[in-house]
Amino acid sequence: MNIRESECKYEYEYIDREYYLSPSRQLTQVEKELIWKKPRSHKVSEEELRICREIKRNWDRGEMKIANILLEGDAGSGKTQLAKALSADFGLPYTKVTCFADMDKSDIIGAILPVISAERLEKLESQDKTALKALYENDGFKSSTEILMDVLGVTREQAVLKMKQLLKLAAENSEGDVIEYRFYPSEIVRAYQKGYLLEIQEPTVIRDAAVLMALNSALEPDGSINLPTEIIRRHPDFIAVITTNRGYAGCRPLNEALRDRVQHTEKMDLPAKEVMIERAAAKTNYRNQKILDMLADVIILLDRTARANAIKGVAGMRSFFYWVDAVAGGASARESLYYKVIYKITTDSEEIKLLEEALKSDGLFEDLEEADKSIKKN
Repeated sequence: MNIRESECKYEYEYIDREYYLSPSRQLTQVEKELIWKKPRSHKVSEEELRICREIKRNWDRGEMKIANILLEGDAGSGKTQLAKALSADFGLPYTKVTCFADMDKSDIIGAILPVISAERLEKLESQDKTALKALYENDGFKSSTEILMDVLGVTREQAVLKMKQLLKLAAENSEGDVIEYRFYPSEIVRAYQKGYLLEIQEPTVIRDAAVLMALNSALEPDGSINLPTEIIRRHPDFIAVITTNRGYAGCRPLNEALRDRVQHTEKMDLPAKEVMIERAAAKTNYRNQKILDMLADVIILLDRTARANAIKGVAGMRSFFYWVDAVAGGASARESLYYKVIYKITTDSEEIKLLEEALKSDGLFEDLEEADKSIKKN
């Protein structure tokens, strides 16, 4: 390793507050806990460093400010990991919203929920009663999605669905009563108003044009969101990181108006082999360099072959990590290749045959068999 490579490696691994965007900003303890903490296995990539430099350089340049980022690439290429890492680099609380086909405007701005009487509340099923009580007692800091995730122990997607059910339930149980209404902001509104880093996952799946228009409006540099209770302005620290898969089932091309509001885009592919190996070793604590090198070669070849043959699945970093981990645990490299990597790409017999032929022609099947014999022998 030459001096420049050594300097780069040091620079990649030790980003520490150099790119904080508002170092004098006072965050609450809860907000501090939302800033992503990089695990020891995290290795700073060229993409991460490039984004940090660009945003820091332009942060106080008015119209040239960069605050909307697009990360576009295959599943498992590290988009979400990078979005979280930027939270740590910039010193901003991280949150996310996962888009889905039937998103409506309430998912963008939030929902108005009737406050039903205590008497009617007690007659509801246990889970619904617990959820509504938690919403009514909320101090306004958390979004409705986060409240339901915490109190019900459900995923973000399940919490969004549950909120829709509660809206209908509360409306049905408030008929005839003189009631008050409360507005519960969405995760997007909370991040937008409080100046967080928001990852917007897969906006390409959204079907409703009106929802996309609302999202486009929010991403304007001097944008605003019209809530039922007020108009809120974009916080100067708010950063939107849009992450989307290339050629993923159900995804359309990214809306042109949305793409136009992005000021920096990264094309996310498999990282260089050396970086793949370094990350896998850090995550799994497996240190057999020869085996790691061989497994990385297999992943790279399968990824290239899948693309060349228009096979929808991908051989990404997630597959690589779990395959390495299986081998580290004593699994056969050749056998585990199928249930850790190939079957994640495809289960179609003809497509599997294409992948196998590519591995055979490069001699990688033989290498895996030799590796298995070597591991058993040792």
